[in-house]
Amino acid sequence: MTSNADVDQALIDDFHTLSRFGATAGGGVDRQAGTAADGEQRRWLTNWLTGRGFTVEFDRVGNQFGMLELVPGAPYVIVGSHLDSQPFGGKYDGAYGVLAAAHAVGRLAEKWRSAGHAPLYNLAVVNWFNEEGCRFEPSMMGSSVYTGKLDLDAALNTRDLAGTTVRDALESIDCLGSGVGPTAAFYAEIHIEQGRVLEDTQTTIGLVEATWAARKYHLVVHGEQSHTGSTVMADRKDAILGASYLAVAAREIADRFTDPALHSSVGQMVIEPNSPVVVAREVRMHLDLRSSDEGVLAEANEMLLKRIPEIERLANVRIEQATAHGWGLLAYHPDGVKIAQTASEGLGLSHRPMMTIAGHDSTNMKDIVPTVMLFVPSVEGISHNEGEFTEDSDISAGVDLLTEVVSRLAHGDVSEGLPDGLSTPHITVD
Repeated sequence: MTSNADVDQALIDDFHTLSRFGATAGGGVDRQAGTAADGEQRRWLTNWLTGRGFTVEFDRVGNQFGMLELVPGAPYVIVGSHLDSQPFGGKYDGAYGVLAAAHAVGRLAEKWRSAGHAPLYNLAVVNWFNEEGCRFEPSMMGSSVYTGKLDLDAALNTRDLAGTTVRDALESIDCLGSGVGPTAAFYAEIHIEQGRVLEDTQTTIGLVEATWAARKYHLVVHGEQSHTGSTVMADRKDAILGASYLAVAAREIADRFTDPALHSSVGQMVIEPNSPVVVAREVRMHLDLRSSDEGVLAEANEMLLKRIPEIERLANVRIEQATAHGWGLLAYHPDGVKIAQTASEGLGLSHRPMMTIAGHDSTNMKDIVPTVMLFVPSVEGISHNEGEFTEDSDISAGVDLLTEVVSRLAHGDVSEGLPDGLSTPHITVD
């Protein structure tokens, strides 16, 4: 889908510059959380923000905030996404949302300063730490700590496969701060869809109404190390065989559900000892289930749990089970969806309501403050892949819309119907 919006060349030029950090030969990026490439892009963003009057700081888990205090003492409309990527991932996932936020907030600040106008709330751009969760688990780590869903020390002590802690990784790129970040009043995020709905329906903007529910599992398959050649087949306790049965079971369970659908996959396996002549003694793996129907998700969970003892007997292994993390089917603030819809109509942008299947930092933020989540099209739905692509005109249209949405939030247009448990439109994060 190509919108009719004018292309903002300054935005596109900045995006091309940002895409050079961790660039891969296949046209994507590899800048996992806390790596040198992540540090380079964070320094570039800091320079971009400070050069335009933002105050930049890092909090205790490496979230990067660029703040514009337009109303002394007021809380902030926080806008952003994440700059970290998957290994050999796409350059649009997350990064577009951060840059879009910076340009949208920059436009508003320049406009209001010229007019001598002050909104009700201040503005902040955020680059959340470790949204992807590929180097450090869980995903959405930075926003989870900010919202109080994940303990700070637990996050900082998390290790990657090489044994490096989050704390050490952040210190190595000079991004471990001491603050807690700005006080949130509202949150807004724009992202590529990572699917084909917008493209297939020739629509420019997705108005996210709710997120699919998800359950993610850590599974450890315990076998027994032995020789691949000489060990009698009946005596083998092959952890890879058990893990393979689990992967097949996940797909078979997903295929049982079509309307509503269940998505499932095994995304990671760590094999010990990973030798070509040794039957594996252990496989640590990550499996997830996602659905737009929590009943389907619960049924699939029961099916998976019933399959595990069968697989243990079939492969002669022991499977250790643990749930890594998950979230329910929860709606985004309806007033925020309405604001985005009205703004889209005012700009002449085609739009449609939809759900998000992937998790985003907005998944956390919507539980503590009114939150707006927007999508722009992904060509062929490609994501977490170097071939990820979104048209420049759609990128520009998204920033135009985000600018208008943030302006309305900054003037307090969302004021009623707060999420359960909220009595005021802003909180202070401890």
